Formats: sequence, structure tokens, C-alpha cells
Amino acid sequence: MLGATLGAVVMALFGAPAVAVAQPPTAVVVLGDSAAAGDGAGDYEPGTRGEDDNWCHRSVHAYVHRTGLAPESVNLACSGAEAAHVAFGDGTHYTERSQAQRLVEVAGRYRVHTVVVQVGANDDAALFGTGVACIRAFLDPREPPCRETLGPLVAERMAATAGKVEAAVRDVRSALRQAGYATADYTLVLASYASPVTEHMVPLQALAGCPYSKPDAAWGRTVLFPALSEALHGVAERTGARFLDMARATEGHEACTKPLQAQEWQRRITVDPEALVHGGLDAIGFHLAQESFHPTAAAHAQMGRCLGDFVRSGSSAAACVAGADGTAHLEPAPQEAPAA
Repeated sequence: MLGATLGAVVMALFGAPAVAVAQPPTAVVVLGDSAAAGDGAGDYEPGTRGEDDNWCHRSVHAYVHRTGLAPESVNLACSGAEAAHVAFGDGTHYTERSQAQRLVEVAGRYRVHTVVVQVGANDDAALFGTGVACIRAFLDPREPPCRETLGPLVAERMAATAGKVEAAVRDVRSALRQAGYATADYTLVLASYASPVTEHMVPLQALAGCPYSKPDAAWGRTVLFPALSEALHGVAERTGARFLDMARATEGHEACTKPLQAQEWQRRITVDPEALVHGGLDAIGFHLAQESFHPTAAAHAQMGRCLGDFVRSGSSAAACVAGADGTAHLEPAPQEAPAA
């Protein structure tokens, strides 16, 4: 009775003991297009392999799952997405709605630690269309080199892409505010793209799965991809995001650079019969070769580790560069504009 009485006195004086409230798990989230989704890395999540016209190709090997930044990782990216599909809006892409809107929901279920955005390649930068033009120029002698026809358009295209990506990044910020986050509560990273092409290819590269000229490939590696990186770096500065330059993340391991394709970090032209299994006749055409010229699972492992190192470094900008030791390392981000 004495113990019960003392307990009642303590409760009256100090109130009931605090009950521990379960905290949501910490997570890192990625939004964007095929490069972020993991297209090319294989082992795609069920429901994103072409079923019911969803070709997002979100891979279990995608770099968001390899950062070591948080116990949970969430991939909202979708192959073929444009900046408008990341931003708020009523439209859908491969049956999926706005990635920013879905981020609001994810940010409520998890304590989001880091958000990565990688988008822009499918906007005015038109990396896919540029690649097709370079292949067409190689196969048809009547076609001028793509570096000559498209080179004069690069500056204008990158500026237009930057405006659309900036709007998407601002919507990502808005999504987190809607979920109750302050800017200081999370890290926002804007990433650029690893060049899948290089002039340093094996002999007879067309037969090996790289049907484009070495001069055009050199232009892609040294001008096109750095120009997109520069444009995205500017977006990061204007939106307060941190910037990770990926242009050289697979350098020396691009498509058709090694005797064995398995040693490369970028896909050559790839035909995936699994697309027919999951997507049926809808796979015939583009989707059969959708993985082509995308980073492999090995590349995603390197980029994920590099991304984790970047976030932990606290730097506002850096570059992920493949080293001679076979791993990717952080280096200072390029400051000069690429050569015209």
C-alpha cells in the first residue's frame, strides 16, 4: 500500500512517464528518368517490366539502393520521364502520376534524409534523339555527322532543359514542404549523366554493338554530356541543391571499350527478350532495346557508393570520376564551360 501511495504521489507531482513514440525509418529517395530508375541494370521490380504498359524499369540494383546513406531507399524514377513528370501535374507517364506528388506520400511514411533528382535527358537535351541521329549518320553516308547537325543546337537545347529541370526541382522542394519538412531537414542532390560513349572503342565497334563514328562519340563525351552537366550545375546553384557531376562516372568503361562486354559499365545495343515475356507485343520495337546505352548494375554500384561519399562529404558540388583502380572517386566539379 505504501508503494502504491508513493506512486500516486509521484504521478500527481510529475505526471505520467513519457511513452516512446516510434520514429519512421530513415530513407533516401530518388526521382528522375531511366538513369535513376536503373534501366540497363536488370532485375526490374515487378509491375515496371512492361506489365499493363508500365515500362519504368526500376531496378533493384539502382544506385539509390547502394548509397549506404539510410536503412531504407525508395525509387520513384521512371524510364523515359521528362522534367514535367517529376514536377506536379495531372498527367501520367507509363501509367504513373507525378513523382513530386508521390514524394509527398513517401515523405510522410519515412523520415527522408536525402533526395536525389536526375532528370533532363529526355527534355530538350534530347540525348536519345541525338544518339539515334549519330547512328543514322554512321549507317547512311548521305547523312552529315551528328556533331555537325546537332552541335550548333546544344547551347539552346541545354538552356531550355535547365528551365524545365529547375521547375521540377522547385516542385520537389514544395513537395517536402507539404510533408512538413524544413529545408534544413534533408539534403537535396541534383545529378547529371554518365556518358555511355567514347572514341576509345574496340576495333569494328559497329559490329560490337556501337554503330556510331569515333569523332561523333568524342563529341558526345567531351561536349554534349559536359554541356548538360554545366546546365544542371546552374540549376543546382539557383535552387540551393548540391550538385554531383556524373559525366565521367563510367570513363574508361563505356560501351565497346573492353574485349568483354561484361567488363563494361555501359550497355551496348542490347535486345532484351524478357521484355516480350512481361510486355507482350507492346515490347516490339523500342522497348526491346530500351536498356541500350544505360549504366549496368556494376556502374550503379559505383555511382551509389560515390553518391553516398558525396552526401557525407558536405561539399556543395563534386564530380564522380572512374579511376584507374576500377572504382569511382569524388573529384572537384568542373568549373569551366565545355569547349564548343
